[in-house]
Amino acid sequence: MTDFEFIFALFGLLLGLSLAEVLGGVARAIEARLQPASAIRIGWLTPLMAAFVMLDLLSFWQAAWIVRDVIGVSGRSLMAVTGFASAYYIAARLAFPREIGDHADLDTHFFQVRRIVIGILFVLLLCQFAWYASIPALAGHLVQPLPLTLTAILVMLMTGAIVAHGETWCRLVMLALVGRYVVVYLL
Repeated sequence: MTDFEFIFALFGLLLGLSLAEVLGGVARAIEARLQPASAIRIGWLTPLMAAFVMLDLLSFWQAAWIVRDVIGVSGRSLMAVTGFASAYYIAARLAFPREIGDHADLDTHFFQVRRIVIGILFVLLLCQFAWYASIPALAGHLVQPLPLTLTAILVMLMTGAIVAHGETWCRLVMLALVGRYVVVYLL
């Protein structure tokens, strides 16, 4: 077993649980909406935030594969992986409320948790960027035009999602965040 395989087993488990949390939230929302006489409004904002959490999580999963040759087993790397993946789990867990029936409109839930959820992902992005910058084999890739531009767009959109006011602006920014990842994945 390589160092990467050893660390990735823990990392994959925690990120897999994060994906399950988001998907479980989607399922709970659909189930609640399908109940007879349900007054639940799923809206756009919470599902878009959940999609963004999933896409961001997948980007980190992919990034882990890219850096597989520079990851070694140590107490520090295990703590870092656990902390990073745990933060993703918290963001994923908060994307949907545990009890959907307590929220008649899931857009209200979005406004309650968006700064926390997107803030967690923003901090993770900064940590990932700082870690890449500290590894000589990776640092040069950060300043190449395409990665730099895509990261700058991500930072601007995440900041916009945190500070935007009103449902329309939030919807536009969340659509742009999800759309950015879709475009990046298709490049």
